[in-house]
Amino acid sequence: MNTDYPKIYLYKRIVQAKLFIDNKFAEDIDLNNISDEAYFSKFHFIRLFKKVYGMTPHQYLSSVRIEKAKLLLKEDTPIVEICHAVGFESASSFTGFFKGKVGMTPSEFQMRHLQRKTEIAETPLKYVPNCFTSKNL
Repeated sequence: MNTDYPKIYLYKRIVQAKLFIDNKFAEDIDLNNISDEAYFSKFHFIRLFKKVYGMTPHQYLSSVRIEKAKLLLKEDTPIVEICHAVGFESASSFTGFFKGKVGMTPSEFQMRHLQRKTEIAETPLKYVPNCFTSKNL
């Protein structure tokens, strides 16, 4: 009996697991949940996922959580709310994780975004590329 599957079948299962991460990132999911979604053993799943996406499932989950947190920080959402909205149990663990990935704390990120937004509102032409402000248009 030949158990070789077509590559497209394997790829669809990996994409299914990625979509599971995209939809459930805020929940308490782990490698067991994600690999079960794709019907692979954990170790085989990690290898296939990394081959397709260039990162492990855990790295991908982390990046999804960080990107969602950045969006919420830009909306001026309170950090404690963001912490829970992206799957962390405590603000301190979220802050440490965020700082490790982004290089600044969530409050620093939020403050910088607010400052930039204020500067753009006060002097919008400063943020228009020179090629659009020249008289030759």
